[in-house]
Amino acid sequence: MNHHYQNIIASIFDQIKAEENPGAVAAYIPELAHVDPNLFAVSLKLLDGQSIDYGNHNTGFSIQSISKVLLLCMVYKEIGEKIWERVDVEPSGNPFNSLVQLESDNGIPRNPFINAGALVISDILIDLYDDPSTAFLDFVRDLTDSVSINYSDVVTESELKNGFRNAALCNFIKSFGNIKNNPDDVLRLYSQICSVEMNCLELCTAFSFLANGGKKTSDQKQILTKSQTKRVNAIMQTCGFYDESGEFSFRVGLPGKSGVGGGIVALFPGRYVITVWSPKLNPKGNSYRGMKFLELFTTATEESIF
Repeated sequence: MNHHYQNIIASIFDQIKAEENPGAVAAYIPELAHVDPNLFAVSLKLLDGQSIDYGNHNTGFSIQSISKVLLLCMVYKEIGEKIWERVDVEPSGNPFNSLVQLESDNGIPRNPFINAGALVISDILIDLYDDPSTAFLDFVRDLTDSVSINYSDVVTESELKNGFRNAALCNFIKSFGNIKNNPDDVLRLYSQICSVEMNCLELCTAFSFLANGGKKTSDQKQILTKSQTKRVNAIMQTCGFYDESGEFSFRVGLPGKSGVGGGIVALFPGRYVITVWSPKLNPKGNSYRGMKFLELFTTATEESIF
């Protein structure tokens, strides 16, 4: 099985690396604009612990919106189904930083993976912990069995300095009563959570419990129940790629999540997690090479959840 994946990954990696690399890095967060646009990495981790890695897989990068899945899992684990009173589970069909639907939806974000939804869940996290930023980092370090994972202060500050739309979203939701804490505190925590840096293998490890019925693969610790895991994977399937989520389902056929740092994590329940990283983004804010790689990968393996 491992050898089968290895040959497919090597072949697709070489093919895509030889082709042109269109798109642009996420320059609206100035700190992300400094990343080398030609970096390219992939890691696949099987649930038995074996991994296959290519390219710049040891290079850490800003995981950005991928962290929203881990944030959701942490809060869902703590408060259970009550979470859905504050955020919905519907695809938005709009860009990730859109204000449009909040008016008609009375301040309830469409799903936890658009910025509005993650701001609400960050707000809940503040109510759950005395030191929410340390608690989130501890959660991520526990999932990855790595104490070296950290926030990037420069990316956090860069986001806060330029996050006018996020500030507008947070204040707008506050006006509907769905943000309980000081918007400045919520925005800082949200920006920190987005600034977490990991490499491809660390991301595969962090997401392995979602491919393993809610249990960590290293020690079988239950992170989420099977039912909660199913639900998080379902939201990744329908909402994980902003307003390109339908396209990702259509072309790739796996639950996953992207971030504007150029990372994409996808998983096959019961089998593996795969992370691809390439900083240049398509017009929808998803990694151009990452989307292409995963489409070719599930085509070649003939494995998708459909």
